[in-house]
Amino acid sequence: MHNIIRIGVVGSDGRMGKQLIESIIRTPGVTLGAVVVHSSSCLIGHDAGELVNHSALGISITDRLDQVINNFDVLIDFTSPKGTVKYLSFCKKNYKAMVIGTTGLNASEIMLIKHAAQEIPIVCSSNFSIGAALMLKLVEKIAQVMGECADIEIIESHHRNKVDSPSGTALAMGEAIAKVMKWNFNQHAVYPGNRLTGPRSDKTIGFTSIRCGNIIGEHRALFADIDEHIEISHKALDRAVFAKGAIAAAVWLRTKTSGFFKIIDVLGLQDI
Repeated sequence: MHNIIRIGVVGSDGRMGKQLIESIIRTPGVTLGAVVVHSSSCLIGHDAGELVNHSALGISITDRLDQVINNFDVLIDFTSPKGTVKYLSFCKKNYKAMVIGTTGLNASEIMLIKHAAQEIPIVCSSNFSIGAALMLKLVEKIAQVMGECADIEIIESHHRNKVDSPSGTALAMGEAIAKVMKWNFNQHAVYPGNRLTGPRSDKTIGFTSIRCGNIIGEHRALFADIDEHIEISHKALDRAVFAKGAIAAAVWLRTKTSGFFKIIDVLGLQDI
């Protein structure tokens, strides 16, 4: 692999795609290698700089990943589950590392990613911000102490166009709590659509999702005991935090030949 990490971006005309391009341009040690959009885009053949109101970058926007296969070392994918499966197949076949930030992946899609990671290196996380990763670890610690006695609620807010709920980050927090408590997550999770009237059941992890405005991403974990509450929250103020983490993951993968990793591995937070 080159000294400078060449990064390919798919879904480049989306919110995160544009943010990734802007951040890659500004980040030392990496360079933009390929810019891929959907086949329906009117920007195919244009210079990638047009996507982010930048001067010409000398990179043509394409809808064909196979045409730019030699231009990138790591592919960053924040698209859709369907798109991720397609790009995963390509990267596995052509031995390209991947950073996956797509949310809404189901169990079978995650299994496909883990299977591919036996042959290529992949970092897959629902949230690439450092603060969210730290929050996840703190939630685990709180659950160790208060999980048995407290009501647990995870509240997440995002922009009105986000299609999946609860968010991937909220689900990751719930799964982390369930693992600490040795609970079956699916049996203890309570979503807005299946809440019952009457008193709350013990040993449940409740989820509340809010979709409005242009909220980038806010998450709160509430542990409510009879005499005291502990609440921990994280707010993303700019999508640049997700791009920063994804780029750091791409650089981190340069020493890996295969394996399934998360952002906590990149940040060295496993043992906190």
